[in-house]
Amino acid sequence: MKYAEIGTDRTGMKTNNAGSYRITKYGDPDAMRRKHPVVIITADVRTKRIMGIEAHIEGTGPSEPETAQKHVREAVMKGINVTEFYGDGAFDTNDLFTLVHAIGASPIIKIRKNASTDHHRGSKYRRKAVREYQEKGYRQWAEENNYGMRWPGTEGIFSAVKRKFGENCVSRSTEGLEAEGYQRIWVYDYINQRAKKEVKSQN
Repeated sequence: MKYAEIGTDRTGMKTNNAGSYRITKYGDPDAMRRKHPVVIITADVRTKRIMGIEAHIEGTGPSEPETAQKHVREAVMKGINVTEFYGDGAFDTNDLFTLVHAIGASPIIKIRKNASTDHHRGSKYRRKAVREYQEKGYRQWAEENNYGMRWPGTEGIFSAVKRKFGENCVSRSTEGLEAEGYQRIWVYDYINQRAKKEVKSQN
């Protein structure tokens, strides 16, 4: 059985090539009507292998927690034993905590500042996590749970993709923008995993 520590996060991509100086000086008259693509990925934080992608125009499509739940379920259906799930405050939802517990994984999810431990509603698994987080404080909780591991698995991938392919999309249609989001992530993942195999074969 395969084991994986996975994390989910999102990033936005630009749809114009205007430089920051030009926008700062002259403004961006098309900003309100411009379509901004959003890409959400789930990846193994250890190997940086992509396990799921969701790309859509901002304001449409599933939320980050909904996407994470879909990707987690897909991973389990493929026979992957998810041991930890990493996420920022956007993933602090009752349904996600319940799902992570149901598959036997540990939720390494940052708790929102206004989180409540109300016993009459929500997930009991989230309430337990909220109490632990509030008792220890962010720094101790993050250190004990290796929260920093989510960065190489998600933010690191986004950073590498944007360095490699840029962050400006060339498409103008909704379908084209969404396709670019998928393609850039999948191509990066193919290159990354192929390179690792080549290095491993030479050692």
